[in-house]
Amino acid sequence: MIKRLLLLGATLFGLVVGVARANEFLSPEKAFPVIAQSNESGFVEFQVQPQKGYYVYKESIKFKVLKSLQGVSQDVLGVPVLPPGKIKFDENFGKNLETYPKEFLVKVPAQQKLLSAGVIVQMELQGCADKGICYPPMQLNFTLAAPNVSVAGVLAEEPDVPSEPAGLADLWSARDDAGQLTNLLQNISPWILLGAFFILGLAMALTPCVLPMLPIMSSVVFGAKTERHQEISKLRSTILAISYVLGMAIMYSIAGMITAALGANIQVFLQNPWVLVGFALMLLALSASLFGLYELRLPEAIHNKIDRLAGKQEGGSVIGAFLLGAISTLIASPCVTAPLAGVLAFIAHAGSVPWGGVLLFVMALGMGLPLLLLAIGAKGLLPKTGAWMLLIQKIFGVLLIALAAWVVSPVFMKSSAEKSQGIHQLSSGLTFQVVTTSEQLDAALRNAKDQNKLVLLDFYADWCVTCKEMEVLTFSDPSVVEKLKTYELIQVDVTKNTANQQAILKRYGLFGPPAILFFDRQGQERSSQRVIGFMKASRFIERLE
Repeated sequence: MIKRLLLLGATLFGLVVGVARANEFLSPEKAFPVIAQSNESGFVEFQVQPQKGYYVYKESIKFKVLKSLQGVSQDVLGVPVLPPGKIKFDENFGKNLETYPKEFLVKVPAQQKLLSAGVIVQMELQGCADKGICYPPMQLNFTLAAPNVSVAGVLAEEPDVPSEPAGLADLWSARDDAGQLTNLLQNISPWILLGAFFILGLAMALTPCVLPMLPIMSSVVFGAKTERHQEISKLRSTILAISYVLGMAIMYSIAGMITAALGANIQVFLQNPWVLVGFALMLLALSASLFGLYELRLPEAIHNKIDRLAGKQEGGSVIGAFLLGAISTLIASPCVTAPLAGVLAFIAHAGSVPWGGVLLFVMALGMGLPLLLLAIGAKGLLPKTGAWMLLIQKIFGVLLIALAAWVVSPVFMKSSAEKSQGIHQLSSGLTFQVVTTSEQLDAALRNAKDQNKLVLLDFYADWCVTCKEMEVLTFSDPSVVEKLKTYELIQVDVTKNTANQQAILKRYGLFGPPAILFFDRQGQERSSQRVIGFMKASRFIERLE
């Protein structure tokens, strides 16, 4: 059975990968390649080559000297000479803007001394794709060679800051901060990484999405009827527990491989309203079994066949435990916790399908360890009478109903009237400017830059459970409200999950809401301050400082 499941998973994975790379956008340096050269006539010439389907804004083009030779002032560049562009009406700015959809030449006057080899000139430009995505401003560095020698622009990067190797203690302290967690995971040895994922799995086993599965596991390990609890041997319960954990681990492993192949689309899918409703219905169905409305087991005919093949089934079936382990991963997945978001971000960044499968397999083993320990010590942990276990089952049944309501509640929440007018005001008094397209976002960011303001960029959706938690528990804190008074608050609403909104998420390397990005007064993102998933107020304040 396990071999068949693996074969099915591999087949589905192959089909998904076949269409995974459709409609890809070019990276900015490939969409807008630039070649520069100096000449003896006193100009530095920049040949800009927008690819088909892309264009550059004329007003975004700027130049400055990053490194000059001794005795040469950095303020030696003249006014750039640009050719006429194609007039394009921009709905966000409400005016006509000049754009360059084809190759063009920019001539920058410069002092003769600047034309010497070794001088570094930086060019800034911004462009968009006809399909709807707009790129953030891009800086290209050119190390000038001898006159009439062409050099290609190199994308400017933030300087590397030396850091000490990350340890497991660092990973634990970052367990509820996916942004910091992802950064730590980039600089760690493979063996420590495997141990880290195992510990992350243990931490995730304590979340509300996993805790209610304990009675489900109990019903599989010990049998559905309380009277049979005392008949189960430790060996039998351990075998069933291992089967359950393997089912969970294999499903997570498949999810890891798909994440590595599809990247940002996974988390968006798991937050789809229809998916959330489906999981809520599954939770309600499982809660019904805890109230005794039905027994969670395979059909009698199949169960008897397995009994004949595998021997007497005292507490439950091995295959049944395996399938329930797989189902448990589907129930836990819609809860966007920071550890899971960080894991997905790391796997997508690595882009290794086998490595993604191994890491999530190990993480699932960590998640299953408490269940395995419960099975090994089941006989000593269980009460002598069955009434107590029935009461516990009903309590967990209530918890599952509450969890179902919590998971599905955002689907039925309507956007406020204010939101339709382009603003979203919280009860705490914080007011966000709401944008839904890349064009609106670029206009809002440019406006904040022109006003020399810091920016908090919040990714939100009506169906995002954790987004509601951030609003109620973090953005309502008086200290947080006070700190954010100096920020321009912009909210990207991706509720409708349009192609344009998916492009915005991909542009910033995000899987879905919630995510909070910070930009300085020059419009540059401070990536070390990223917040992905829920973050309590006290830690959020630290992030703002």
